[in-house]
Amino acid sequence: MSRTDVSVVRYATPELLASATADRLVTALADAQSARGVAHVSLTGGTIGGKTLAAVAAAPSRDTVDWRRVHFWWSDERFLPTGDPERNATQAQDALLGALDLDVSTVHYPPAVDGPDGDDLDAAAARYAAELLQFGDGAEVPAFDVLLLGMGPDGHVASLFPGHPGLARDESSVVGIRESPKPPPLRVSFTFGAIARAKQVWLVAAGAEKAAAVARGVAAGDVSETPAAGVFGTERTLWLVDEASAADL
Repeated sequence: MSRTDVSVVRYATPELLASATADRLVTALADAQSARGVAHVSLTGGTIGGKTLAAVAAAPSRDTVDWRRVHFWWSDERFLPTGDPERNATQAQDALLGALDLDVSTVHYPPAVDGPDGDDLDAAAARYAAELLQFGDGAEVPAFDVLLLGMGPDGHVASLFPGHPGLARDESSVVGIRESPKPPPLRVSFTFGAIARAKQVWLVAAGAEKAAAVARGVAAGDVSETPAAGVFGTERTLWLVDEASAADL
């Protein structure tokens, strides 16, 4: 898939963006289940990510998905204790997962610092990589039906930051990130290779402070400067943005 396959959809406000993305997600997961019985989705955190998950919980179409047959993953996570409010998984639990009838075996929480590997970041990352491998059908990770990504004003996605050593580490599907420029310093993150396995990658951005990075990402700029420019899906790459973040397009 080439970068010419990237498409951009704009919405007037962050609220409309979150609602529309939620509707798209419900439809995509229902379609995946209709075709294959199960669906795999990778969630994201951040302000707009949280609003999107809350909008899924409130969507009238929510029950068209059998949530017990959805496998939930996260493209990155803060290496903090289980239940820490800064963890993406905790935010997802509060915004969406707690409202759903789930099979706990299909919710694949990223490792926490109080998990079986303790504070060994690399072992924790390897554990998550091994779990992904179990569902990869011969590949390192599942072919996610949708992989949601937020983006920071610096153009980072997951925990792949501009100019950071972790950006180039693609030897596994999951990498331990140290000295993150955005706190907390320790994280686990999908690599570019893991993200590229997704059928659909959706980059969701809102706010004027992200306009320059959105423009660089959509234009396939320098990945070392704007990591968002280096992510795409095998079938579709979709930028879902509000008008403020689209101002420089």
